[in-house]
Amino acid sequence: MELGLGGKVVLVTGGSKGIGLACAALFKAEGAKVAIAARTPATLSAASAGLGGVFTHAADLSDEAQALALVDATEAALGPIDILVNSAGAAKRTPPDELAPAFWRAAMDAKYFSYINVIDPLIKRMAARGSGVIVNIIGQGGKVASPTHLAGGAANAALMLATTGLATAYAAQGVRVVGINPGLTETGRVAEGLKAEAALTGISSDEARARAVARIPMGRMARPEDVADLAAFLASPRAGYVTGVLVTMDGAASATVV
Repeated sequence: MELGLGGKVVLVTGGSKGIGLACAALFKAEGAKVAIAARTPATLSAASAGLGGVFTHAADLSDEAQALALVDATEAALGPIDILVNSAGAAKRTPPDELAPAFWRAAMDAKYFSYINVIDPLIKRMAARGSGVIVNIIGQGGKVASPTHLAGGAANAALMLATTGLATAYAAQGVRVVGINPGLTETGRVAEGLKAEAALTGISSDEARARAVARIPMGRMARPEDVADLAAFLASPRAGYVTGVLVTMDGAASATVV
């Protein structure tokens, strides 16, 4: 299927690894002009080399000024951003008896504000231009509470509301906003989360992984490329009437209507 992404300017936050890197690779393969952002210059350089060369910008997106600088630098280098894919940031998983207000605050910075700080200036520019798409990679932790992911899950839930609310607010100005909620995915972040679950329950990481996979009806975790495939479709003109939705991708692990 031709997605019509050739020549589009795409910014992928968290684009140096995991789901973000898979998204960047797919958009580049579709002919888009791709920029990736992450905190660490070394990981960005390695990712860019693997992608055959893309624009990179190192930034801590929990900082509003750095997020704005990312948007400005990308548009100065590649032109107006047509598509934003947010995949940066993840809250540290913490056992509930170790949580304190500072952990909840840190989770909001790591996940919620690392998205909002980029969305806020960019969605206004997209609205002024009359077009644009924002795809937020969020996560099922905002819908299904986990004892070691309460703070991060709360940030995810806030992002879900922001996604649907912004979609409604900017629909008339030609901007679409959608969210993807992956379940367990073969990434380093999930591996770290399973270690936290293992420590809480007193089992090995291998056993925690086996139990987690056993709860997925499809019998495997998602691959980053699975999520990237959906992100590219949702960002494309083929999904031009899709906005304000949150798509669950968890291999049927959550048997719910919503």
